[in-house]
Amino acid sequence: MDCFRAEAYVLTQLRQHLPPTLYYHGLHHTLDVVERSLALAAAEGITDPEALALLRTAAYYHDSGFLTTYQGHEEASCELARQVLPGFGYLPAHIELVCQLIKATQVPQSPGSLHLAQILCDADLDYLGRPDFWPISQTLFEELQARDLITDEQAWLQVQERFLGNHRYWTTSATQWRETEKQARLAEVQEKLAATQ
Repeated sequence: MDCFRAEAYVLTQLRQHLPPTLYYHGLHHTLDVVERSLALAAAEGITDPEALALLRTAAYYHDSGFLTTYQGHEEASCELARQVLPGFGYLPAHIELVCQLIKATQVPQSPGSLHLAQILCDADLDYLGRPDFWPISQTLFEELQARDLITDEQAWLQVQERFLGNHRYWTTSATQWRETEKQARLAEVQEKLAATQ
């Protein structure tokens, strides 16, 4: 399987064809998820080259469905993977695993006990427990506003409060790295909400 050509293909598609109003789900997010997936995989002791390659492929393709649709983009991402990955030497079993990983990231996340899926899910929402949470969450607010999916700042804070309150990290490493900061972000959201009441 030629992972580098598979990755180069999807990167070209994302660069050239993603809608410009994907302020959060843009190419920068995909690259961040790839980087965080590999960091988490290393911390979680994943050393098998094939497993790492398939995790990487899933990270590159996980939001490629935004090329064609906003709602249900995970399924569209899998459709693209099934369409193009055989041409890069991926076997059916490889492609099904890639799709399983991608589908696990659909909110609410459902990686089950599959370690690679847990890693990809944690990488996808890594920012929830990072210092750059506020600027990143602002890009998601703007993206949702551009699609008339959120009305105002107050509604957004309520969504954030629910999301942060219900979210969990799945891997030991992500929990150690991000959970404390995520709880601090939740407290900040609640403070902002209280100030607007």
